[in-house]
Amino acid sequence: MLSGGSDGVIVLYDLENFSRKPCYTCKAICSVGRSHPDVHRFSVETVQWYPHDTGMFTSSSFDKTLKIWDTNTLQPAEVFHFEGTVYSHHMSPVATKHCLIAVGTKSPKVQLCDLKSGSCSHILQGHRQEVLAVSWSPRHEYILATASADGRVKLWDVRRASGCLTTLDQHNGEKSKASSEAANTAHNGRVNGLCYTNDGLHLLTIGTDDRMRLWNSSTGENTLVNYGKVCNESRKGLKFAISCGCNPEFAFVPYGSTIAVYTIFSGELITMLRGHYNTVDCCVFQPNFQELYSGSKDCNILAWIPALREPIPDDISEKSLSQQHLNPAYEDAWSSSEDEG
Repeated sequence: MLSGGSDGVIVLYDLENFSRKPCYTCKAICSVGRSHPDVHRFSVETVQWYPHDTGMFTSSSFDKTLKIWDTNTLQPAEVFHFEGTVYSHHMSPVATKHCLIAVGTKSPKVQLCDLKSGSCSHILQGHRQEVLAVSWSPRHEYILATASADGRVKLWDVRRASGCLTTLDQHNGEKSKASSEAANTAHNGRVNGLCYTNDGLHLLTIGTDDRMRLWNSSTGENTLVNYGKVCNESRKGLKFAISCGCNPEFAFVPYGSTIAVYTIFSGELITMLRGHYNTVDCCVFQPNFQELYSGSKDCNILAWIPALREPIPDDISEKSLSQQHLNPAYEDAWSSSEDEG
């Protein structure tokens, strides 16, 4: 696993649990530390593996750079420089015909960096303020979603000269409900998080209006799922995650020092994951292990696993079903008793 910190350091972890214990600590394999000549000077905002193998990874930072790293040597193979803070970057997980990295910065222009040529010549213009989140569609390799502080979410086809396919409208075109000022906005505030569902058919967005919205990614329609108040005080990009292979599918959203778990299509708040001691900044879902990883200002990264229940014998009565216990390996091991330390 790749992780980037507010101190500019990048650490690679081995996630394998060799101890076979329910609670364990992952070992750090190597890192780009403070003494490394090419370490980021400010907070690392986004890290991503090259989608096709782990021989390369990317990182972007508030130091206005995007760096392409050789994993084996931990040396940068390429460095892209920008005029402003870099909030987010993303490489397409499905692209076979291009090697473009989308980059959201303090500029309203979305930058596309080409790994093959090493140039940053392609620019998408349309936003009015800084671009806080970018994400390629996992379904169509040329479709890109971008979220901005101007309250807008735009979908682009990067092959087209004009670029912008659509601007998402929270009112679905019903102008009577919105003033001309608010027309074609996805949120009544900064939009600082977006994430596609695994099949690419829907897009989930989060704004500083404390709202989360689910969109049909092909029609651009607001599906009007009500998630209630989704508290969002982040001044930068909010990295949240969507599950893959679950039924129903879940959204894992940083919520203060906890993580809120919502069902995507019904909008139900299922539970709050508690374990961090400070603000949670990011969540990532690992579909192979069905695990969630969360990073926090408390300097910890926690791994969360589904609570598996013991099989229910056929002769158990309906009444006792509500009292079924968790498999002991997945019970919370924390003690609230001061006597137990």
